[in-house]
Amino acid sequence: MAMAEGKLEWRINVSDGRTESLEPESGPVRRLWLRLKCVIFRELILKIWRFLEKAWSIAVAEPKKVIHGVKVGLALSIVSLLYYMRPLYEGVGGNAMWAVMTVVVVFESTVGATLCKCINRATGTFLAGSLGVGVNWVANQSGDQLEPVVLGAFVFFFASAATFSRFVPSVKARFDYGAMIFILTFSLVSVSGYRVEKLLALAHQRVSTIAIGASICIFISMLFCPIWAGEELHLLIQRNLGKLADSLDGCMAEYFRDNESSTVNGEDASKKMQGYKCVLNSKATEESMANFARWEPAHGRFNFRHPWKQYLKVGASMRSCAYCIETLNSCINSEIQAPEHLKKLMKRACMNLTSVSSSILKELAITLKTMRKPSKIDFFVSEMNFAVQELQDTLKSIPNHLNANSLTTTPETDSQETKVEAVIKIINVPPLMEILPLTTMASLLLENASRIQGVASMIDELATLAEFRPASNKKQKQNELCTNRPVQENRV
Repeated sequence: MAMAEGKLEWRINVSDGRTESLEPESGPVRRLWLRLKCVIFRELILKIWRFLEKAWSIAVAEPKKVIHGVKVGLALSIVSLLYYMRPLYEGVGGNAMWAVMTVVVVFESTVGATLCKCINRATGTFLAGSLGVGVNWVANQSGDQLEPVVLGAFVFFFASAATFSRFVPSVKARFDYGAMIFILTFSLVSVSGYRVEKLLALAHQRVSTIAIGASICIFISMLFCPIWAGEELHLLIQRNLGKLADSLDGCMAEYFRDNESSTVNGEDASKKMQGYKCVLNSKATEESMANFARWEPAHGRFNFRHPWKQYLKVGASMRSCAYCIETLNSCINSEIQAPEHLKKLMKRACMNLTSVSSSILKELAITLKTMRKPSKIDFFVSEMNFAVQELQDTLKSIPNHLNANSLTTTPETDSQETKVEAVIKIINVPPLMEILPLTTMASLLLENASRIQGVASMIDELATLAEFRPASNKKQKQNELCTNRPVQENRV
């Protein structure tokens, strides 16, 4: 090492006695490599930070998911004591891992789903274990040569029958997981019994550990911040009713919006207009929640044998309304639009019907929220009938309106025959391309109104089956006063 011009220099001895200086790495290459490492490190840090931000936003938006994670961790910590504590480990033997596997497999986010899987797993394991022990006893009585043949025949028959049962709709809806566990357990017990001597003790230990794991799952799921599938289904239907009302209001407000005015309330209005998509996409969620809700005991406001199937009928009727709103939404983005003078003619009648229809949906949402029988539905339905009649009358007046406009814009001619021919031509050949978009929209509104009445009847049936509380006397009196008003007052 030597000092050269104030800089530190490294030298090495060569075989011929000379010394050579060590040249440092290329400056640009080294800087490029350092910069590349900084970029890679910075990108990695940014990806980790974005992931943490996304996880935090999910946790804030849906705290139930955080609660579910904590509950699973608590259940696994408790069931791990079977390994950590020697007296418990000696009691269940090496099969303690089956309890851990049970917790991981059967613990779901809702009480109904957890109960469904626990009961299916326990029942399937018990039946398959008992049947497997019996099959092994029969095979042992057949002799050493026929024993594997008998075991293979029984495995083939029961596995085929259980697999086929999973295609039966009623079995698949409620007992699909139990059938799969039956196949797995029966095959394990039957096959392992050919080599294992203490088969009964082994089956008893496995059933015991599975029962312990399932009991811990049920206990924690029901007692620590329980999330009920029935309540989630009830809230889902309630929210979807509000989304349908907001979508209907938003679509019609956008359709009749003046060209000079700005878009209604920006992104929030756009999200509300797309709320009907949540209704269209919620069929699978509703079916699974209704299935799990039937496994749950009475809880909160929901009694035993609550009519969960009726919620599926309500959801189906709501989806029929959502299809109408989806078509209405496509009318907004259509390239063919009605002229402004026709829109102004139809605006009042269409907006009246839209307002009453959305009011019915909102009233039905309040009915589910309070679990009281609706107090204003009869009044709103009568108002909607008046609005339907008003819209139909307005539709009938469109040809007269077009004829009047055409006559006023027709150039004056001296010949009386020319005027008569023009009138006949206008009456017989109306401007179809101008009328068609508006009549399509009005027809969809009328169809949607009839479907909303179907939703109201389904929820009324639900209120009867679930024994909703009657409406308060004050609301009943107000409803009677409103329904007894004269027709002219209602139309005003």
